Amino acid sequence: MAIPVTRMSVPQTRPSPRFSYPNAGRVDFLCRCAPSELQPLGPEPLSLSVGIHAIPHPDKVEKGGEDASFVSSYRGGVIAVADGVSGWAEQDVDPSLFSKELMANASRLVDDQEVRYDPGFLIDKAHTATTSRGSATIIVAMLEEMGVLKIGNVGDCGLKLLREGQIIFSTTPQEHYFDCPYQLSSEGSAQTYLDASFNIVEVKKGDVIVMGSDGLFDNVFDYEIVSIVTKHTNVSESSRLLAEVASSHSRDLGFESPYALEARTKGFDVPLWKKALGMKLTGGKLDDVTVIVAKVVSS
Repeated sequence: MAIPVTRMSVPQTRPSPRFSYPNAGRVDFLCRCAPSELQPLGPEPLSLSVGIHAIPHPDKVEKGGEDASFVSSYRGGVIAVADGVSGWAEQDVDPSLFSKELMANASRLVDDQEVRYDPGFLIDKAHTATTSRGSATIIVAMLEEMGVLKIGNVGDCGLKLLREGQIIFSTTPQEHYFDCPYQLSSEGSAQTYLDASFNIVEVKKGDVIVMGSDGLFDNVFDYEIVSIVTKHTNVSESSRLLAEVASSHSRDLGFESPYALEARTKGFDVPLWKKALGMKLTGGKLDDVTVIVAKVVSS
């Protein structure tokens, strides 16, 4: 993610917890009520069976890339990905340190009572506890055992929910402008959990969750994700295959990637003289790739 560090003004005060949802798809704070107040969606408790695979950017293999992630079996299951912002390297700061510490803190705090099994509070507390310089995008998903998936994301890490071979839900990237996503930062003027996008989605046994850094979604189309996950039901195998396809596409200069298509729609293309020769902007986006595939199963 080779983008500049953004600095935006955000509110400094924290709003009081809310119990009502302003709309069905996006909420400001999730599940402030006790889990027992939610109506069970099925007769059996649910959990996540998880596979994870990461492939670093070719130039960042020695340090393992700048993505980080964690998986927890706490309650129904928690999955998360953070993508360190590589622009910090221009200030002689290792971009991987912030994302890795952020995920380590989130993993440590996932069962903290003050987090209340809420992605917003987890993002907030993990961010507050992170002392490394840098910034990162982040996505967190928490499964309630009765079948409620709570999602919080800042930036362009993403999540898709598949059911019976179809994508029935996708998160929406948060960007200031093309290729400059929202991000948590060590700088006080950047985004916080207050800027996150939150969603609640009902899931059921057999559903598959695909989560990843933008290295996945910039290089792999939805139909490819569906095809791989449908054909390969083992979550470890499907996460590996998705990561390998993303990594391969990212190095293919002739590939009509999702990233190239979006860039052209935003006005980024080859010079006019090349367009006159019938050329256009193509190729994948070389990046770290982290993929988590989680299947909803009976506990």
